[in-house]
Amino acid sequence: MASVVELYEALASAPDDRARARVIAEAFERLEGRYPHLPDLATQQHLRETELRLQREIEQVRADLTLQIERLRRDVEIQIEELRGEVRTQIEELRGEVRTQVEELRGEVRTQVEELRGEVRTQIEQLRGEMKTEIERSRNTLLAWLIPLMFAQVGAMAALVKLL
Repeated sequence: MASVVELYEALASAPDDRARARVIAEAFERLEGRYPHLPDLATQQHLRETELRLQREIEQVRADLTLQIERLRRDVEIQIEELRGEVRTQIEELRGEVRTQVEELRGEVRTQVEELRGEVRTQIEQLRGEMKTEIERSRNTLLAWLIPLMFAQVGAMAALVKLL
């Protein structure tokens, strides 16, 4: 049977219901043989049902993802706050350590400044002593020259007075 007309003629010429059922069964068999994928074909109703199921699943996945995102946000915010607290604590500890070190350095600098002042004072006193000694030597040298020169000058004046 190659066409619908042949199927009709075979059904019309069948003597009883049993023969007609056989003709219909053979037609279905040929149809399934010719179109083996026919049982797998989807109807519009199947597509609509699948689409609705998929939309429901998508909405469910969307809702689940939204919940998970919110949970993750809360978890991240909590972790951020914990980290901020830890960082603040560490910063305060570091500030305390830096302050301690600064005070220690100030103490060391003060000590070194006082030592340098003492050394400078000692060197100034030494220079003053050396300067006094040098001034005394220079004065003595000047006196050693000035006194004879003064006597020579007095003698020269006396000689000039006698000559006049």
